[in-house]
Amino acid sequence: MKLVTFSYQNQTRIGAVIDDRVVDSLGNADIPKTMIEFLSVGAESLAAMQQLINSGQHRIALADVKLNAPIPRPPKYLAIALNYADHISETGMNKPEYPNFFTKQNTCVIGSGDFIHLPKVSDKLDYEGELAFVIGKRCRHVPVEKAREVIAGFMIANDVTVRDWQARVPNMTVGKSFDTCGPLGPWLVTSDEISDPHNLILKTWVDDELRQNANTAEMIFNCYEMIAYLSQAMTLEVGDVISTGTPSGVGVKMSPRGFLKIGQTVRIEIEGLGVLVNTVIAEP
Repeated sequence: MKLVTFSYQNQTRIGAVIDDRVVDSLGNADIPKTMIEFLSVGAESLAAMQQLINSGQHRIALADVKLNAPIPRPPKYLAIALNYADHISETGMNKPEYPNFFTKQNTCVIGSGDFIHLPKVSDKLDYEGELAFVIGKRCRHVPVEKAREVIAGFMIANDVTVRDWQARVPNMTVGKSFDTCGPLGPWLVTSDEISDPHNLILKTWVDDELRQNANTAEMIFNCYEMIAYLSQAMTLEVGDVISTGTPSGVGVKMSPRGFLKIGQTVRIEIEGLGVLVNTVIAEP
């Protein structure tokens, strides 16, 4: 199931995408009103949505709605650094002994089609195409072999980064958390549709130039290992977003450097998850 948070006729609600239509949950009392509530209820919500899909009713043309981030304000947005060997190689850094996580503040999150702002304070804006997953069950101390059970679904992330601000301090948080630096979407694909998240082709284009071309099989720490590691330290909550790192091909390592410019469009495609598209404009 492809779950979406979307706006239509000045109202925001959740639904599911079927081909070029959105199944609208508005008015269905059995379906919660926000994605986090929907995921918290779990199987009952999914069954009610499937029943609505099967009815063939309450459909809107996908082209007529505005897609928001599936989780517009995740409780936590955690991302891992240096998780692809080729990216580590291009940075000249050492392979980490442990997963290296940082936080993106949830006010950075935008949806597919929204604008990425080139900040007033920097021209060193960069893209990072990534696989992300969403926690579907509140959990702690999850063993690797049970980690898949707490994943609600998968989506595409663009870990947009302001490179000079990232480099100012070791924790990277501010340079990763500028407003609009967290595109997520276009939808959340439920985990039952992704048989192996560790064998998906990932590609990133800037305009028509292919910048990144990799497979999630190349990750050093896989999704389940990330959950096991993080849940030793903290409670993972429904709606938490975890982004799994980027492969080589980021703009900062190109020669000449390929930082994003006003008017350029970043398009990230991951097998089975759709396409996340965002265009850069000057910060208003």
